[in-house]
Amino acid sequence: MTDATARKRGRPRRTESADTRDLILNAAREEFSERGYEKTSVRAIAKAAGVDSALVHHYFGTKEQVFAAAVEVAFAPALKIRDAVLEGPLDDVGERMTRMIFGLWENPVTRTPLLAIIRSAVNNDTAAAVFRRLISTQLLRRIAGEIDAPDAELRAELAAAQLVGIAMLRYVIKVEPIASADPEEIIARVAPVVQGHLTHSVNP
Repeated sequence: MTDATARKRGRPRRTESADTRDLILNAAREEFSERGYEKTSVRAIAKAAGVDSALVHHYFGTKEQVFAAAVEVAFAPALKIRDAVLEGPLDDVGERMTRMIFGLWENPVTRTPLLAIIRSAVNNDTAAAVFRRLISTQLLRRIAGEIDAPDAELRAELAAAQLVGIAMLRYVIKVEPIASADPEEIIARVAPVVQGHLTHSVNP
């Protein structure tokens, strides 16, 4: 089938589909960031993207599915870096993991969608479930798989909790002095704790 035939039948070309999908995703991230999950509607996302609501449903389905796609895109840089972090020796995985997370938060390009996701997850159970599912399947289980310990999943979750908690205080709630502290100072203090969660033996 030619492009001309496809257009006559109302089917978007592949490039047009990709562009429209990206346009909707960008609008969704902005809406979730400004309004949160509960106050964001498919209609509002469509309006911000300059498309019909039917197109949002066509590409993504429900609002929950749009949010899930936005979360996945926002965490794509972390998932790409993840394997590089885990390739090195476990003796310093805590520092590599800490630097990875802070690198994402310190970069304005990746920080904005992360803020949208965190704010939505904190205020809405559905958004929290989507966020939790992605983190568990794409990040924590992968990290736990590299740890040779019977409580590997707990270790990975404790390490993540350490980093998420600090990120909340620094970037979301903006508590001083942690909000304005030098990132290198925070990494130097936090990385050994993350390392301890991941690999250090636990005394009975």
